[in-house]
Amino acid sequence: MGKSKFVAIYTDLCEKIHNQLIAAGDLLPTENELCEQYQASRETIRKALAMLSRNGYIQKIQGKGSIVLDLSRQNFPVSGLTSFRELAGHSKDKWQTTVHQLVLIKPDDHLKMLMNLQKSQPVWKVIRSRSVNGEAVILDKDYLIQSIVPMLTADICEHSLYDYLENELKLKIGFAKKEITVEHANEEDKRLLAMNHDTHIVVVRSLVYLESAEFFQYTESRHRADKFKFVDFARREHQ
Repeated sequence: MGKSKFVAIYTDLCEKIHNQLIAAGDLLPTENELCEQYQASRETIRKALAMLSRNGYIQKIQGKGSIVLDLSRQNFPVSGLTSFRELAGHSKDKWQTTVHQLVLIKPDDHLKMLMNLQKSQPVWKVIRSRSVNGEAVILDKDYLIQSIVPMLTADICEHSLYDYLENELKLKIGFAKKEITVEHANEEDKRLLAMNHDTHIVVVRSLVYLESAEFFQYTESRHRADKFKFVDFARREHQ
């Protein structure tokens, strides 16, 4: 089975856990039952379960199976590469994406340094705000190398950028390097976000690579500080 199959199974199980159709403390169905339920191979099911385990949804217990962990305190993950659409799909709130800018640019010296570009390669610049229940609380600024992502449209950026990259362009997104800082809100933040009386913003900067270790995207995600708690799930790797 292809990557999209185990990701689809992973997403479906995530939704069931978030909607408490499978409650914290419950055991997931056995691998054989999941194979039958999803009409998938054991290898595909194991990939989906490994992804659930890696992202903190389940804990495998020898002789018992996979137990669902309590997610009630998790909100916005720092680790992992989860698209905004996937996160919003697990939320009970109403989320909306607004595309403010989509343009092909020649990067300036600062952007070339950030993206480690050797020459002025054309780069897509995408600016989007994310609103929850009508209030803009996240500003995402994405820069993607055009030689890897030849075409983008506003509809793609409003719908799901990663869905397009993975399922249409067949790119295999591998990993990201991230840094998190707290900074003074700038004029763009104040113009595009509902800042109220907030003066600071939480900024998550990411360098995103394909599975081949080829760099293709720089992202700056700017969050209104009062709206999100950032969480991580750490798993001890045994030797």
